[in-house]
Amino acid sequence: MPSPENTTDYPQKNSVGLIALVTAVVGAIFACIPGALVVGWVLLPIAFVLAIVALCLKGRKKTTGVIGLIVSVVGTIIGVIVFFAVVATAIDESFSSDVTATVPQNQESAPADGERSETVAENTEEGTRANPYPLGTAVSDGDWTITINSVELDATEAVLAENPFNDEPAADHLYILANVTAEYTGSDTDGAMPWIGLKYVSPGGNTFDATDALAVAPDGFDSTTTLFEGASETGNIALQVPTDSVGDGVLTFTPGMFGSPVYVAVQ
Repeated sequence: MPSPENTTDYPQKNSVGLIALVTAVVGAIFACIPGALVVGWVLLPIAFVLAIVALCLKGRKKTTGVIGLIVSVVGTIIGVIVFFAVVATAIDESFSSDVTATVPQNQESAPADGERSETVAENTEEGTRANPYPLGTAVSDGDWTITINSVELDATEAVLAENPFNDEPAADHLYILANVTAEYTGSDTDGAMPWIGLKYVSPGGNTFDATDALAVAPDGFDSTTTLFEGASETGNIALQVPTDSVGDGVLTFTPGMFGSPVYVAVQ
């Protein structure tokens, strides 16, 4: 029978290592759950520190400490991956759009120009540059519903008559007027301002917006007004565009602050 003095030659149970292992396992599990990531981020560092302490204890078994250290490191790596996956998903949801469009009944069976259906492939998504929505389509995305009611393709005279300080259009350019309605469908108690960012895309692919020329539009659209839920603003936006093939271009805007642009025919 061994003497009592010799019992210290064998490593004893390492309680700290066992606690580290259990903490690391629980932390790793929580780190894999998107809704409980915070718990994992709290437990894993604790497990790591406990595992280091367990490995430094003399005369104690190292197995649970080593396993606890490994699990805490692997759990942290998994937690980082899950965290970035959650963040990426959240960003994608925030910036992606879920656009719905209500096309006027008299436009559902045929495009606005009566010929576009012959040149657009049947599988082309509606609302794209190749297959724009017809005028009068109510496009909703998030907190806003935007409708391009009409477009006056040669409004140079009306724009210049509105304000003597309006810029003359450049050579081979003219002004068009897009009549726009923006309805706020959000629920912010402080309201919101109707930002549209309307642009004209020429047949050649060039883009023109309201910053290309300083012009006050007749019955202009007020983008600085504050709208509350259910309220709307209607007005004209003047754009200076090339005269050549003006009717073959399209208008584009983003109905929400973030998201993909949609396209609307000009006639």
